[in-house]
Amino acid sequence: MWRYICLPFFLLLWNDIGLAKEASESILLPSESGFDGSRSPVCSSPDPNLNYRPVIGILSHPGDGASGRLTNDTSSTYIAASYVKFAEAGGARVIPLIYNEPEEVLFQKLELVNGVIFTGGWAKKYDYFEIVKKIFTKALERNDAGEHFPVYGICLGFELMSIIISQNRDILERFDAEDNASSLQFVDNVNNDGTLFQRFPPELLKKLSTDCLVMQKHKYGITPANFQANPALSSFFEILTTCIDENSKTYVSTVKAKRYPITGFQWHPEKNAFEWGSSAIPHSEDAIQVTQHAASYLVSEARKSLNRPESQKVLSNLIYNYKPTYCGYAGRGYDEVYIFTQPRSRF
Repeated sequence: MWRYICLPFFLLLWNDIGLAKEASESILLPSESGFDGSRSPVCSSPDPNLNYRPVIGILSHPGDGASGRLTNDTSSTYIAASYVKFAEAGGARVIPLIYNEPEEVLFQKLELVNGVIFTGGWAKKYDYFEIVKKIFTKALERNDAGEHFPVYGICLGFELMSIIISQNRDILERFDAEDNASSLQFVDNVNNDGTLFQRFPPELLKKLSTDCLVMQKHKYGITPANFQANPALSSFFEILTTCIDENSKTYVSTVKAKRYPITGFQWHPEKNAFEWGSSAIPHSEDAIQVTQHAASYLVSEARKSLNRPESQKVLSNLIYNYKPTYCGYAGRGYDEVYIFTQPRSRF
């Protein structure tokens, strides 16, 4: 009886030994594979046409970012830390462009960067508008001269670019999109090649049009009809997406310049990953991927810039020379801001 019980067991054991022998024969030691550890792995050579140390300039905005709760210095300006983290998430360093410092210094700093972000905010007039206009004009000139110099205009930044290009301060209209998440509606037959959406996975692109994955925080915008009716805007920008506000009114939400590496957002790609002051901000994995892809696209464009300024000048003006101020304890607004009261630059 025992031989009938043991025979299947020995057959199974013999099969296991055979499989183990085959597995051991397929596992090669480093010396047997021709790689003994003494040789370094082969790394691909850097592309000489790309800049692997890109720097993004972010223009500061009037105030302290907290309605005067952080400083009573009326000359202070700020950059929300979420914009800095956004650029860093894409693989860039940041130099703050302090809008009210002497123009000579400001434009010396502009020569140190490979792209610019115009942030959200409220200032549409006077000195701030004039500085945005001058920087935007300089960006166009650098591109026209052969340098690849990307610009991201986010919320107010996009609104100001629209005013500058259209030469019409009344181009903006009121919308109700001050604190809500939304989807993006892609324009029919839009070609995403060469846009920030080009590297989005197909599934994420699909979710963008059905799920609330982008944050809205604005009172103004432009309807697609008025945008297209303005010859300057419609010839400069291509509309990629639209959104619908709380009153079912449609506005242009993403645009890409036809001849320049310039993108306009009437939504906030930086907030999903780096702001927590509003419960409306989406923080799902898909929403975080939206932030990451938007940041990666900006920096991938900045890497095409061959501007290679003196290293010491860059180091002396990086955002690392400043400390952010935490203001999230108020439970609203930005979580962190960089406040600039004394311009600090070294040339």
